[in-house]
Amino acid sequence: MSTASVNPTVRRRRLGAELRRLREQKGLTAEEVAQQLLVSQSKISRLENGRRSISQRDVRDLCEVYGVSDPAMIEGLMTMARESRQRGWWHAFGDVPYSVYISLEAEAVSIRTYESLFIPGLLQTRDYAHAVVAGIQPEAQPAQIEKRTDVRMVRQDLLRKGDDPLRLWAVIDEASLHRVVGSQETMRAQLESLIETSLLPHVTVQVLPFGVGAHPGMTANFSVLEYRDASDATVVYLEGVTSDLYLEKESDVRAYATLYEHLQAQALGPEQTRELVHKVAKLHTR
Repeated sequence: MSTASVNPTVRRRRLGAELRRLREQKGLTAEEVAQQLLVSQSKISRLENGRRSISQRDVRDLCEVYGVSDPAMIEGLMTMARESRQRGWWHAFGDVPYSVYISLEAEAVSIRTYESLFIPGLLQTRDYAHAVVAGIQPEAQPAQIEKRTDVRMVRQDLLRKGDDPLRLWAVIDEASLHRVVGSQETMRAQLESLIETSLLPHVTVQVLPFGVGAHPGMTANFSVLEYRDASDATVVYLEGVTSDLYLEKESDVRAYATLYEHLQAQALGPEQTRELVHKVAKLHTR
């Protein structure tokens, strides 16, 4: 299955950023705009940060408040509003608990990710992914597990996008190489696949060995997503059990970017990583 070209979440973020720019250019606060439109201030804030779908009526009303009269600009904003309400490709698979992340991932130009317990989703084999989904969702029905595994496999198309694949940098804890997910056979195939994928020019994999002891990544797994369009802010993603966290404040992004630099510095280099992964793969032999 190929991914759709329109990404509703990213469109909402871009539209929200443009509406915020127009409001600030007019010298209005979100509270003042809310009072004029007889809506809550939280609605204006959620529209601007991309956390809420925006209708063409919302765009029309806001353009009137901001004094936007250029037909081309208004039509451009209207188009973004229409696209922001479309469904992404992942909706065809039903309820996907991390659909917001998938939509942000789909538009990213580069992702830096740290995982401590398992191989990152974009680098998983199907058997390994199936075992991970079944393990972390013990109450999921077999059909749900299959669908979520299918979604994970489609997401990996990002690494095979012809001349413009996703740039992926993954730092993983050595523990993820030893934890038997699925079976010994599944693990060996997974680690062999990891070595093969790490040879791609746009993929870098580093293992953080046990020997480094305590390190900054022990606090939480996280991903830093970056975008080509300057209007799309870098996002830090932290996955939770019942809800996820998306950080966009410059200070938060900078803190996690610095943390990631420390992890990269302490991890094995790419070639040393492949040597270690190959060594551990041989241990997963029945």
